[in-house]
Amino acid sequence: MSGQPSRRTAVTGMGVVAPNGLSTDTYWKSVKEGLTVLDRITREGCGHLPLRVAGEVREFDPSALIEEKFLVQTDRFTHFAMAAACAALEEAGLSSLAADSPYSVGVVTAAGSGGGEFGQRELQKLWGQGSRFVGPYQSIAWFYAASTGQISIRSGFKGPCGVVAGDEAGGLDAVAHAARTVRRGTDVVVVGAAEAPLAPYSMVCQLGYPELSTVDDPARAYRPFTSAACGFVPAEGGAVLVVEDADRAHRRDAVIRATVAGHAATFTGASRWDRSREGLAHAIRGALDEAGCAPEEIDVVFADAMGIPEADRAETLALADALGPHGTRVPVTAPKTGVGRSYCGAPLLDIAAAVMAMEHGQIPPTPNVFDICHEIDLVISTARPAELRTALVLSRGLMGSNAALVLRRGPGSAA
Repeated sequence: MSGQPSRRTAVTGMGVVAPNGLSTDTYWKSVKEGLTVLDRITREGCGHLPLRVAGEVREFDPSALIEEKFLVQTDRFTHFAMAAACAALEEAGLSSLAADSPYSVGVVTAAGSGGGEFGQRELQKLWGQGSRFVGPYQSIAWFYAASTGQISIRSGFKGPCGVVAGDEAGGLDAVAHAARTVRRGTDVVVVGAAEAPLAPYSMVCQLGYPELSTVDDPARAYRPFTSAACGFVPAEGGAVLVVEDADRAHRRDAVIRATVAGHAATFTGASRWDRSREGLAHAIRGALDEAGCAPEEIDVVFADAMGIPEADRAETLALADALGPHGTRVPVTAPKTGVGRSYCGAPLLDIAAAVMAMEHGQIPPTPNVFDICHEIDLVISTARPAELRTALVLSRGLMGSNAALVLRRGPGSAA
């Protein structure tokens, strides 16, 4: 590998757009208190579908955050990403960075479904009115790379850019890609994922997933690690991080919220949850090796929490396989049970929660979960105080991807 392999990657900014908060502060407050915002779907055109419950991002006004020239050519998933990126850059103190060194900033996003709402609207025009009524931005707004492109264009960033167009675990893979880009010499990378999968067309596509929960009671629709596990609930939203060379961050007196210490990924096949045990365990070991981290150093695990009995069992066993006896003792949490799984955006929201958990010394609870039927120390009911130095974030995708990411607490943490 060329460049500077000794470079450490620091997280210096975070932006969140989630069903339970439109900023990092409101998101953390909701997560820490274990609030659940899962509810009946209210989006137009969805009432007749068997998918009844989701995590909707409500009270989000893109026109108050994004210029009109970008709004007309972008989908809701890109609106989320652009708003979160702006907040992350502002928090990192880098809002005007492009004016000084545009080639030193890259952008990487992950996407699992692209712009379904925009695409559906334009296809309806095609079928109902003819090709002359289809807008020119149909060719780009639905595309997986749209968020990467629009963030870089809006901010004037001209450094290395990319997109991870893949499974849910692609959210963690994107962060790993950004960390490698920093180690190779790029000063700053804006990285994240946000999804908007609740348009009617997108929802119909999801109905093909056997893991999807169609339970119509929000309190019972998503209950991983329990005997009542019946699948996952989808959600909108996601998060964006600013990551940069740690030494550079020190020189400019930036607050280092966390460091990206290690990552690994595997593939074990679509819906092959029996095989995901081995694949996830291998990813965990790989992430620990890259981080130079012993299993006993992991202070908290942010679980994938698929909500399917076979998948939950595989994840529990993978923790035991990779962490040994520590795997049954380490605190585990899954805040996403209160907001739903926003596909590639879900692990980014878990990263944001993990960073703030380490900063505040609080492990957030797993909402709606009480009767645990697996051998893990799942944090439920209320937040648990703890000294947190190292967090492990896990993610698996419906198509068979497995990923693990190790984060270390930043030196500026108050915990």
